[in-house]
Amino acid sequence: MRELDVLLTAYLETRFDTAGPETQRAFRELLALADDQLIDYLLGGKSASDPDLAHVIHEIRMRPPRL
Repeated sequence: MRELDVLLTAYLETRFDTAGPETQRAFRELLALADDQLIDYLLGGKSASDPDLAHVIHEIRMRPPRL
């Protein structure tokens, strides 16, 4: 899904390198999820139970890329 690609690529290009190791691990875990889970988390407002994953999701949602 194009919207997911845009959100995840923007995070990777602008914030991944400066994120801490727990956040980088959580982002890698996020990338391994199925598209329907990513849609729920990033576009649907669903919360993750893992605090590090929830943090990454929050960061992606709060700072969307400029188009």
